[in-house]
Amino acid sequence: MPKDSLETLLLRHYGDTAPVPTGLQERLCATVYQQAHQLDQEQQVATHLRQKRISRRHAVRIVAIGTAGLGILSAGLEVFEAALGSQQDTQQAFS
Repeated sequence: MPKDSLETLLLRHYGDTAPVPTGLQERLCATVYQQAHQLDQEQQVATHLRQKRISRRHAVRIVAIGTAGLGILSAGLEVFEAALGSQQDTQQAFS
């Protein structure tokens, strides 16, 4: 499916006599610049991370923190599921 230009899509949707929305070009340009800036920042971070050397101690610390976070998340989910299970049991008893 070919990609239509924005003008073609607007004409198809609104017709030839429809007014152009106010500030459309400015909003589109701002969005494009913002996305380009964000992509540039992400590329800079990725380049920095590829070039930065990480010590084994730092890598182990990152893995340990991530594992601890997953453990806490898992425990929280178990508590949440237990609370939901007890609510469902009491609701069924009242029905």
